Amino acid sequence: MKKIIHIDMDAFFASVEQRDNPELKGKPIVVGGSSERGVVAAASYEARKFGVRSAMSSFKAKQICPQLIFVKHRFDVYKKVSSQIMEIFKSYTDLVEPLSLDEAYLDVTENNFGMKSATLIAQEIRAKIFEKTQLTASAGISFNKFLAKVASDLNKPNGYAVITPAQADQFIDDLEIDKFYGIGKKTSEKLRKEGIFFGKDIKKIELYKLEKKFGKLGVHLYHIVRGNDQGEVKPNRIRKSIGCETTLNQNVIENQKVIELSNQLAIELENRLKTKNIKGKTLTVKLKFEDFEQITRSNTVNFFFGKQNEIKEIAKVLLMEEFPLPKPIRLIGLQISNLNTEPENQKFEGQLKIPYPNF
Repeated sequence: MKKIIHIDMDAFFASVEQRDNPELKGKPIVVGGSSERGVVAAASYEARKFGVRSAMSSFKAKQICPQLIFVKHRFDVYKKVSSQIMEIFKSYTDLVEPLSLDEAYLDVTENNFGMKSATLIAQEIRAKIFEKTQLTASAGISFNKFLAKVASDLNKPNGYAVITPAQADQFIDDLEIDKFYGIGKKTSEKLRKEGIFFGKDIKKIELYKLEKKFGKLGVHLYHIVRGNDQGEVKPNRIRKSIGCETTLNQNVIENQKVIELSNQLAIELENRLKTKNIKGKTLTVKLKFEDFEQITRSNTVNFFFGKQNEIKEIAKVLLMEEFPLPKPIRLIGLQISNLNTEPENQKFEGQLKIPYPNF
């Protein structure tokens, strides 16, 4: 039986800003752009009480919380704090799988201190994080990744929850489908239309029916509700894609302006790829229209690319197929995937001589 911990920092970006600026403590703040076109990157718990959430437009956030304070992001500071947190994690176990700057899975079945209780380890880690950073973290402890992830959200902020094997069946039966990790709003709505509201509802459906109706998700759900999450904590998670995007100050529909925006992103994307010494075979263009409808278009070539001229050319071909645009766009993004770092592409490693990055 494995002992898995999921640690998640509480409102990480916003909490760092409140820590470093005492005048912001206890106030509703968001990290992100304050213009009408901006997007909320993170919200403090004081802001969340009004319904402000990450990925919400800054305009809407200000509407529902007029006293909201906007703070510019400081990613260099967040990365420094994240490094301090990850160092604490790795002092307990080598099996640390970061999901982002502020959360990670830890497999402490075997740990560096020979401790038997995963709960005590989680408590120690949370205390050390606070001592080192003056920030709080929440933890979930269970015997698989799915349950640990769900548990870490139960008693936020600055809390923890344990789901033991004896508790798992009942817990999953009563778990609302909205709270299943990995199920978004649209998927949740689709499941509800099928009469699926709780974990126990999924248990009633045979595997072949779930797979026929929901594909890989259906198979995943079938096993998850039976506590059969066999996912390993992977300390070296392989990056699947690298991208960048921009939300525009004014909507754009003119073909040439869209191409110019794409070219600017290509330059930024090349720099990101160079930093990590990565290339890819697939380019995806994302367009979000003024009414928030979103489309993506992709093209895969038979060689690894990463230079801005290559990115610009492939992106232009994809965009030309959509011109003239049916309506103005408010966001454009570029993403490269099918990277040379993925295991299935390692057969090209000798030819490319690109080191395996440690993400």
